[in-house]
Amino acid sequence: MMHGFGNYCYGMGFGWIFMILFWVIVIFIVVYLTKKTGSGEKETAEEILKKRYARGEISKEEFERLKKDIRE
Repeated sequence: MMHGFGNYCYGMGFGWIFMILFWVIVIFIVVYLTKKTGSGEKETAEEILKKRYARGEISKEEFERLKKDIRE
């Protein structure tokens, strides 16, 4: 007759472990997403210039002129 009460107490004894595990996982996800979206490495001006040239947004002459300007 007391089996239900005994199982309830047993479950409550280890419930704090699951609560801590839950919060650790939540904090890990928040930190991971924050670092992934917020602190990415910045592209250099020359990298941006190379991408623009590769996409055809600027001509070769303009690319060379801008690259020279960047390096000065």
